[in-house]
Amino acid sequence: MNNTEMLTFFALKHRPFDKGVSDADLWLPPSKMEVVDDIVEATEALHWSMLTGEPGAGKTSVLRAVRARLSNEGYRLTYSHNSTLGRRDFYRQICHTLGLKPRATAAAVFYAITTHVTELARDNVRPILFIDEAHLLHQDVLDHLHILGNFEWDNAPLLTIILSGLPDLEDRLVMQRNRSLYSRLHRRVRLSPLKPEDTISYVQHRLRIAGADNKDYFTSDAMGLLHEAAGGNLRDIDRLASIAMRSAARAGQRLIERGAISTAIQQDTRQR
Repeated sequence: MNNTEMLTFFALKHRPFDKGVSDADLWLPPSKMEVVDDIVEATEALHWSMLTGEPGAGKTSVLRAVRARLSNEGYRLTYSHNSTLGRRDFYRQICHTLGLKPRATAAAVFYAITTHVTELARDNVRPILFIDEAHLLHQDVLDHLHILGNFEWDNAPLLTIILSGLPDLEDRLVMQRNRSLYSRLHRRVRLSPLKPEDTISYVQHRLRIAGADNKDYFTSDAMGLLHEAAGGNLRDIDRLASIAMRSAARAGQRLIERGAISTAIQQDTRQR
């Protein structure tokens, strides 16, 4: 059964558990909305933040929600996703995202960024730098990153940084060598896995924006097993739910039961 046939079978407009979701269709449980509120509040106070969590815990969704809340003329948002670069190339990447022409040396690149940040502040624009996958940052970047906060003898917090990564990030930052950077992180938040009721709400939300009507697509037993197997991990929920829907459609079952989830778990295990 191809994708079009599956969508027709379930009367959906598009595949409900695909990765691409607009900011307007993002789903976050109340616990994660509290995290968004905390980070936005910290950012408005010009404080730096750190967000950690296991893969699939929803870190990117939280960052996107923060971005949506802060997307106005008073902020300049910059997103850095390649954290595997050395110090000079890391700053050159930031130059590119800021629309600056990268310079030859690390010192020149750093000077260009700090000058640009100062100019933005004069125009009452508050720059925010999101650094994703921050657990992969080179040590030479961590050694130097806190200096981006030193404006006017560390008296003017012109640039706000939000670090996001796996729990390994905090493990690295609590080390004595990184204490200068760690001490600047006023908000340190670790995301927890979804609760069972969160998984139900998430699946129902994804189905709804895919065009589902109000009827249930998954039985309560199926949803319970899905949550247990995924461990509250959004990516695992997406993958297992997609496999289960395809399996149920092939069997001509419009109600996805526990057996379809069990089949999905077995198929997913074999593919690893």
